[in-house]
Amino acid sequence: MNIIQHLEKRYACKKFDPTKKIGQITLGLLKETFRLTATSYGLQPIKMIIVENKELQEQLVPCSFGQRQVTDCSHLLVLCAQNETTSEDINAYFDLEKSMRNISEEIIGKFRNQLLEIYNGYGPEKRKQSAVCQVYIALGKLLTLCAVEGIDSCPMEGFIPEKVSEVLKLEELELTPIVMLPVGIRASDDIMYGKQKVRKPLIDMIIEMN
Repeated sequence: MNIIQHLEKRYACKKFDPTKKIGQITLGLLKETFRLTATSYGLQPIKMIIVENKELQEQLVPCSFGQRQVTDCSHLLVLCAQNETTSEDINAYFDLEKSMRNISEEIIGKFRNQLLEIYNGYGPEKRKQSAVCQVYIALGKLLTLCAVEGIDSCPMEGFIPEKVSEVLKLEELELTPIVMLPVGIRASDDIMYGKQKVRKPLIDMIIEMN
């Protein structure tokens, strides 16, 4: 199938089979897809928490308004934004670029200073919001990979961030949970499986300016 056919078959899984797990190779693909996602200036102010521990997953059910996907799934991916993007983060990125591309400070120094100035001018709220936006870019990439690889998934914003942070101790990591993505294998009686996808026609979605 081509990618459009895969995306046509993708849907938000409402019931996972708790007895089935995705393999380590598939999990590795999810990790690499997250790592390789596009982010603003390449700074990657995002983290993905992978929760496989069933006791932890069960604790997250009340934080998710009783949605069982978070514990019946194979793995629960919690996509997080860094609470702050610091000058140290920016300098670490440019230092890594110098090392990996074998280039000198003379080449990248001007852009380094420009980016430091830009982010210092943003203020904490705008820096945090920028990181949140990057999470959704990563989410799109992960959903596409799941569709192509035949992994069932269910993107979720329906949870209490403060409670999820408490269970996973995310404040200690200076992270805020933005989206949860349970992944796994659907149950045979998942009510959404095989349903017609409800999407507006192209004419209502695309504006072409020729």
